Order: sequence, then structure tokens, then C-alpha cells
Amino acid sequence: MVMPVTLRRYTVDEIDAFPPDGNRYELLDGVLFVSPAPGLAHGIVVFALGAIFREFLAPEVGAFVAGPGVVELRPSLRMEPDVLVGRLGTGTGSGWDRVAERWLAIEVSGSGSRIYDRDYKRTSYLAVGIPEVWRVELEARKLFRHRAGEDECEVGDRVLWRSPGSGRELEVRVADLFTGLPD
Repeated sequence: MVMPVTLRRYTVDEIDAFPPDGNRYELLDGVLFVSPAPGLAHGIVVFALGAIFREFLAPEVGAFVAGPGVVELRPSLRMEPDVLVGRLGTGTGSGWDRVAERWLAIEVSGSGSRIYDRDYKRTSYLAVGIPEVWRVELEARKLFRHRAGEDECEVGDRVLWRSPGSGRELEVRVADLFTGLPD
């Protein structure tokens, strides 16, 4: 006899009450996903991406780069992309509710998060209206791009990204993301 599996569903408020323990807690339709704290290689790549985008977007009023970012739809969805790129609104708050547009979500995937990032988060970002998602695989040292209405594809040695705010184009050399990584 087959028994149905019932998963406990959580809310954003419930995970906000968890004590800090170094893990990342995210929700997809109330299902809790826990990933380990990022390692050194992850931090180096996230910092490189943040620096590239911050320099490129500096002239654009309201554009921001955050790492990690937060994408939240209460009560049952919260994802934390390693890098979130977008535009702030004109509100006066200081929280994530000030984000008017989310342009790009980037996940840096190691062995502990690759399947979750690829099979769940990527499509969830697109479903909530983020038009483009990048996934950087640390071990393979590759970058994958997924846009709304397209299949995910591996990029070659460089990737081009056009800012929705200005229309300017940024070229990112994939090898530059891995400069300084320990072997």
C-alpha cells in the first residue's frame, strides 16, 4: 500500500522566527528548503559578480545590486538569490518592499545547492516575473542563462546583459568570475 507524503508548509513569518544558525532558509509554495552556509569559492564569485554589476550600473539612478537579495511573496514564497539586480522604487521604506523591478537573479551553485538552484529556484524566479536568471556552477566553472520563454543554455566564454533601465549592454567574461579561486 502506498502512503501519501504530506509536507509541512511554512510561512515567511515562521521562518523569520527561526534562530540564526548560518543556514539559508527559503520557501517555495510553503515548502522549506535549507541550504548550507556558502563557502569561500562561492563568496569570491558572488563578490566578483557584485563588483561587475555595481560598476556597470553606477550611472543608472535607482539601479541596485544586492548579494544576497530577497524575492518575497507573502505568505509562502521567499527566495534569496546570491545576486539580485534591479531598480528601487520611490518609496520611503528601507526593506525589500522598496524594490520596484527585479531584472536579474543570479545563483552560484555548489554541490550542496546545484539541484535546488537548477530545478526549482530558476523556474520560480521566472514565474514571479524576473525576466532573466543566471546560474554559475562552481565545480564546472560554467555559466548558464535562462530567460523567460527560452530554455536554459550554457554560455560560452562571455555573456551579454542589457540593462532594462538604460538599454546599455554589459559584457561579462566567464573566466573573470573564477579569478582567484582556490584549485
